[in-house]
Amino acid sequence: MKTSNPVLARLGQAAERERAAGYAPGPYGQPGYPQQYPPQAGYPGAPGFPSAPPAVTPMSIDDVVVKTVTLLAIVGVAAAAAWVLVPDALLGVAWIGAAVVGLVLGMIISFSRMANPALVVAYAVVEGVLVGAISKFFESMYDGIVLQAVTATFGVFFVMAMLYKARVIRATPKFVKGMIAVMAGLFAVMLINLVLAMFGVNTGLRDGSPLAIGFSLVCIVVASLSFVLSFKEVEDGVRMGLPQRYSWVAAFGILVSLIWLYIELLRLLSYFQGDD
Repeated sequence: MKTSNPVLARLGQAAERERAAGYAPGPYGQPGYPQQYPPQAGYPGAPGFPSAPPAVTPMSIDDVVVKTVTLLAIVGVAAAAAWVLVPDALLGVAWIGAAVVGLVLGMIISFSRMANPALVVAYAVVEGVLVGAISKFFESMYDGIVLQAVTATFGVFFVMAMLYKARVIRATPKFVKGMIAVMAGLFAVMLINLVLAMFGVNTGLRDGSPLAIGFSLVCIVVASLSFVLSFKEVEDGVRMGLPQRYSWVAAFGILVSLIWLYIELLRLLSYFQGDD
């Protein structure tokens, strides 16, 4: 099964090696069992063998939903803890520290050939601290802005899910390649802007100017469209019969887009808040 997603392709190759090392896939939607040639006593397929638990259970959409909800709960708990425990004077330190650690963990997860639930959970915890610090900062300046951003984030997510399900937006190979190129470009611009800001250079991308508003709108559109890549990844993963633990990787992709969209919406809303 071919896929235009390079990360998913690597995961598919890893799953194929796993099956070749001793797991035979069952019928579509059914788990595989350890291969034995010929079947030996005490193994599935041997005479008199009563039953055996599944060796490799393929991922399903329900698995991804459960993992995504779990990660969101972890982010929420970590964000609440950061909101309560991090003093106002240290919000900037927590913000930058969590952003750097989250970036490193995200790169490791994205380029790894294996699904690592522990790393994904660690990423959710770190991003929770980031979200908590950012949210507390903006809420202290603009009352009610966090609730507005959360509502808008999940609203966009469900709209994109419906559009994808109705096939209004399709993840064609050209779309996927274009999105990857655009996201890489935006990531580079944001990273450069962050470095320059640390040295006191204002590029105008985050200061509430018309340029900043335009940049945030671009980021919001791209973050929203990135859900299409995540939905396609889930669809392909289920069709390819990837092992159940790879649902953590799919959930990670959705979480990344949700957090990115939330932060950009938070910024955009802050630009339109009147001075009290």
